[in-house]
Amino acid sequence: MVAAPAELDDRSLVEAAQADPARFLALYDRYFHRVYAYVLRRAGSRAEAEDVTSEVFQRALANLKKYEWRGVAFIAWLFRIAANELADRRKQAARESGDLPADVVAANPDVERRAMVFQLVERLPEDQRRVIELRFGEGRSIADVARAMGKSDGAVKQLQRRALESLRARMESSHG
Repeated sequence: MVAAPAELDDRSLVEAAQADPARFLALYDRYFHRVYAYVLRRAGSRAEAEDVTSEVFQRALANLKKYEWRGVAFIAWLFRIAANELADRRKQAARESGDLPADVVAANPDVERRAMVFQLVERLPEDQRRVIELRFGEGRSIADVARAMGKSDGAVKQLQRRALESLRARMESSHG
């Protein structure tokens, strides 16, 4: 299997940052908005989202030397750090309040499924991935996505349909 250009670019950016931590800025610039959007949807407030996003990139930089390329997009690692940070904060808040929330006490199967979906989205062809991110990650309309990508509404609908079919097939094959 040949690596996609975005994957090669990801890998080269990570390797450059591992060799010279000052080059981590390129990864930060590339992924900040996606990590922040991910955290904002799950955090209790903008202030918490900003704190968690900052912590994600601090941890990523601190642990970058340990990061091993496994063919999964770097953003998946950042999302995992973010999910862990959010879970840690919920547990800390629960300890301080005296009760553990149900989602911390019982394992949440949605967390694993969401992580898998993020990984699968990262493996989509670039145009399909971008449509999914804009439509479902940012909640934009077909018309907004079409304008942002310089495509017709029909082309965006086709890309979305293909992306969703591909994701569905990959999800089914991973569970069957």
